[in-house]
Amino acid sequence: MSDVQQSARRHSVVVGIGPVRVGGDSPVVVQSMTNTDTADINASVAQVAALAQAGSELVRLTVDRDEAAKAIPHIRDKLEAQGILVPLIGDFHYIGHKLLKDNPACAEALSKYRINPGNVGFKEKKDKQFSSMIETALKFDRPVRIGVNWGSMDQELVAALMDENHKLTEPLEAVHVTREALVRSALDSAQRALELGMEADKIILSCKVSGVQDLISIYRELAVRCDYSLHLGLTEAGMGSKGIVASSTAMGVLLQEGIGDTIRVSLTPEPGGDRTQEVIVSQELLQTMGLRSFTPLVTACPGCGRTTSTVFQDLAQRIQMHVRASMPKWRDKYDGAENLKLAVMGCIVNGPGESKHADIGISLPGTGEEPSAPVFIDGKKEMTLRGPDIVEEFKKIIDDYIASRYAPRSGE
Repeated sequence: MSDVQQSARRHSVVVGIGPVRVGGDSPVVVQSMTNTDTADINASVAQVAALAQAGSELVRLTVDRDEAAKAIPHIRDKLEAQGILVPLIGDFHYIGHKLLKDNPACAEALSKYRINPGNVGFKEKKDKQFSSMIETALKFDRPVRIGVNWGSMDQELVAALMDENHKLTEPLEAVHVTREALVRSALDSAQRALELGMEADKIILSCKVSGVQDLISIYRELAVRCDYSLHLGLTEAGMGSKGIVASSTAMGVLLQEGIGDTIRVSLTPEPGGDRTQEVIVSQELLQTMGLRSFTPLVTACPGCGRTTSTVFQDLAQRIQMHVRASMPKWRDKYDGAENLKLAVMGCIVNGPGESKHADIGISLPGTGEEPSAPVFIDGKKEMTLRGPDIVEEFKKIIDDYIASRYAPRSGE
């Protein structure tokens, strides 16, 4: 049986965003976006901090009006006072040129500007306002992401391409023309930025759409027509499982083909939901594909008629929570702890086998089986747990294994 191989990573120009490197041989970077009113400084600081602590390496904030622009430096200062140095990205639409010009402290506090060429202005104003944003980026030595969106395309460009297509002997379907418009808008805008004096290592491109097949087709085309670093994301992915499945499917295909330098999973949070969920999904997508390691992943069986007890589901959940809660401490203290493999299985059928393949595995008893839980460490059965304290005992086994298996980081 032949192995499935990931395609070689697409060559792209490296872009520095504060201390974070995007593109080239750098790992695919996880980013997220706040949904607070940026002008609410305390709420924005709290959410950026939560996203950063969850593992977001870049955080984007809406800068839609003067109050939001004026809040950005204060948000940056408060985060730095907490020791949180995650680069902040300003998301600008319509009046970004004016906000950056009127608020130099905002321009300086941000590590990157996101520009949407579809709504930066129209006709003669478009080039003037786009140029103004690029000039500000040059003044403060900041990179930009030229981010084209399906929902805010350059209608003049679309109309021109539609006219050209109509004149062809065999016109293309409209969807192919609109896909080309997205790609052309991004590339033409990048070319204009170059003409204004910006270097390629200050430019990231994105063409975000809401359809899985559209995203795959557009990024394949974009990837062969330029060597700019690319940001992947399915815009308006949706809520819950739909958003997770759609984003993972689209980006998984592209990442498998070596396309993509930074990603965001644009989940719509449920009312009162946790915004950090989008960070966790991005991390798990990259980790399950073998592209990065962030935190130990727990393998757990789905359950069946042999596992009518909820004991193993409860253990799997509590162990996953323990791992996520402990990971910041482990990451600081131990080198490589994020590569740990755990298995929590529910009965004798696959339990021992899967447990042997993990660094640490536990096979809980199924319905009617002897009430004992063998524990496997590095493929060998080391002990059997019994009684009401299995969860706490298994947590201690994990903690002890981490401390003994992984070397302390320098300085510890």
